[in-house]
Amino acid sequence: MTLDDILLECEDKMDKAADHLKQELRSVRTGRASTGLVEHLKVEVPSYGSTMSLRELATLGVTEDNNIIIKPFDPSTLKDIQRAIETSDIGINPQSDGKMIRLPVPPLSTERRNQIINQIKQLAEAQKVTIRNARRDANKAIESAQKAKTVTEDDAESGQESVQKLTDDYCKKIDVMLADKSKDIMEI
Repeated sequence: MTLDDILLECEDKMDKAADHLKQELRSVRTGRASTGLVEHLKVEVPSYGSTMSLRELATLGVTEDNNIIIKPFDPSTLKDIQRAIETSDIGINPQSDGKMIRLPVPPLSTERRNQIINQIKQLAEAQKVTIRNARRDANKAIESAQKAKTVTEDDAESGQESVQKLTDDYCKKIDVMLADKSKDIMEI
């Protein structure tokens, strides 16, 4: 494996970790209504014989009065969607009028905001561990390549410096995502 291949693979793993955190943070509840809170919710639809994500079954929107509006494409799936929301860990009771579902998003208490921030800090730390593991794997691959004499000592040293720079950059990226989401959560 060449040094470039090792660096590309390392960067790819780190990028996937950052993307995963971004997806996780989209589904974390803030004080404002957001379709990201429910769009990836899995809905069991017996009439279709499968499980589908909510955005495949309905149009999602947000109103000015902090409600998430869910309009199913097929009205027969309304009850299935409602059941999925009730059994999920979102913590919002759906209100159905027979044609669409409203999810009133109540404001968060300060205590709950702090709990959510602690949860997202744990998510961010888990992704930082993934990034550090990618660094370790890349450094091992560089050392192996050096022992196999496919990489010179100078190239190995510069490769390890590049891996460390990637690690630092991705850790900063995660810190920025965490700070932005924390700011959103604390906004009243």
